[in-house]
Amino acid sequence: MADVETDTNQSTTGSGKQAQPVVDRLVFAALREQTRARRWRVGFMLFFIIYLSVITTILLTGQDDDEYAEGEKHTAVVKLNGIIASGEEAGAENIITGLKAAFEHDDTAGIVIEINSPGGSPVQSAYIFDEIMRLKQKHDSIPVYAVVADIAASGGYFVAAAADKIYANQSSLVGSIGVRMDAFGFVEMMKKIGVERRLLVAGENKAIFDPFLPEQSDQKAHLQSMLNEVHEHFISAVKQGRGDRLVVNEDIFSGLIWSGEKALGLGLVDAYGNTHSVARELEAERVVDFTPESELLERMANLFGSSVGRGISQYLLGNFSLN
Repeated sequence: MADVETDTNQSTTGSGKQAQPVVDRLVFAALREQTRARRWRVGFMLFFIIYLSVITTILLTGQDDDEYAEGEKHTAVVKLNGIIASGEEAGAENIITGLKAAFEHDDTAGIVIEINSPGGSPVQSAYIFDEIMRLKQKHDSIPVYAVVADIAASGGYFVAAAADKIYANQSSLVGSIGVRMDAFGFVEMMKKIGVERRLLVAGENKAIFDPFLPEQSDQKAHLQSMLNEVHEHFISAVKQGRGDRLVVNEDIFSGLIWSGEKALGLGLVDAYGNTHSVARELEAERVVDFTPESELLERMANLFGSSVGRGISQYLLGNFSLN
């Protein structure tokens, strides 16, 4: 019996000796993997910090381009791109901030508003229009020009009309002097699928133009009257800005849009040109961008050019909404 126990102990000891190198290898492999992962993390963080520093330096040194124009006359540019709406890049607050800075700079020979917009809020457009007219009166020695890129329609043209002259390309899209309101009606579809609409209101017209209720003629007439009023505001601004240059006919205020070539004949634009051709006419070929820049982290996210970069910016800013 003792012999058996001895053999068993020897067998166990032998197996333990054989298993020990395997365990050691597994432990060392795990340690190497952890070290490798740690090095990757450290390396990535160092790369990101260096990248962040370089981009920050570039952005900060490039923020004040107008400093390079000090003492030399320049053409100031304010870019109006995209939908004209509160909180957007082309919102009134942003554009007006840029315009004020451009007008107030001692070396500004003239101002170009570069427009590439399909329109947007009539209120925001009117704010910009009114401020341009006010600033022109206050700084009457500084001319203001609008340059149409691809499109200046609806609210985009509303803003352009405030300029002393409007330039476009032959293929630019110009006009759309009108107002619209969009809605859908789901009444018949609800009947087919057996959905009952339940709605309580205080005020008989509170649910005006509700897509789940039948259209009511009196409510439709009220909304049409409101649109007509806003349309008249638009027409009045265009007439004020364009004056006798405008060829008034039955189509000009109908909401139609024209090519730059046709718009020239209708007096909607004054000539063909772009920002640099206007700067040459002003004899101030140095062009300085006065468009307010977005927040530093947002601009960095744009330079990243990827959803990852934008995600980092949004995370750091604590804002995950899109305006």
